Amino acid sequence: MNDGMNIRTIHTDAVRETIVDLIGRASFNLPLGARDLFLKLKRDETSEIAKQTMDVIIENERIASTRSIPLCQDCGTVVVFIEVGSEVRIDGNLTEAVNRGVEEATRRFSLRASMVTDPLRRDNTGTNAPAMIHAELVGGATLTITVYLKGGGSENMTALKMFRPTETREAIIDFIEKTVIEAGPNPCPPLFLGVGIGGTADIAMLNSRKAVLRGPGTSHPDPWYASFERDILDRLNATGVGPLGFGGTMTVAGVFIREAPTHIATLPVALNLNCHSLRYWKAEL
Repeated sequence: MNDGMNIRTIHTDAVRETIVDLIGRASFNLPLGARDLFLKLKRDETSEIAKQTMDVIIENERIASTRSIPLCQDCGTVVVFIEVGSEVRIDGNLTEAVNRGVEEATRRFSLRASMVTDPLRRDNTGTNAPAMIHAELVGGATLTITVYLKGGGSENMTALKMFRPTETREAIIDFIEKTVIEAGPNPCPPLFLGVGIGGTADIAMLNSRKAVLRGPGTSHPDPWYASFERDILDRLNATGVGPLGFGGTMTVAGVFIREAPTHIATLPVALNLNCHSLRYWKAEL
């Protein structure tokens, strides 16, 4: 509804309901283009066991989407990106609404509860809340919500390196290759690899998460960075790690770079290794 001066009011009940819907979609359905990409990876594989592994991954996606069974037993940390338009007023507590949505979705869809209240004392919340919430103010009169489910196994393979600003593209690729080889089967390849470059350490990490939300099969809009993504992809698919670590030529399904301005003395590079189960969905209110 309108609330004077063209300000649009959105009640947090709508936010909660949207969170529930998006978690359900992301838990059982890969984003558009992922299935076709997996079929292409299978065709391009040279190893028979790798082809068989891709068959299992493709069949898992079919069963999950048709029977509403989670794509993975690790239903993930719920990461929520919210873009709040400058012409929007939120009626209610936004953080509370998001977490209530997480709790409701966990009950409704019988999802595994994986969050603990304290990182060292490890008591499970039993609800998969709280979510990791990132809010950003933008122009316009809409509220955009993206739910991204991130599994713990691939999250454990996250990496950050603060390079000298004089380092080369080759040095960055060497770092990425070393990280992926050492990760081996742990992040469940073929990977969707988000690369955050620039900003500060925290911004680089955040951008590495946002990068994979660009979509399967897409390239960076800047040809220079698009070429960099292809170079990284080629190097990683020559490592021999392969699908689920069984060997093969399809270790990575896609490389997604998101860059940011940075200080003259720094060059942070962050890696978000997402497993083959790339779970995110987006809605606009």
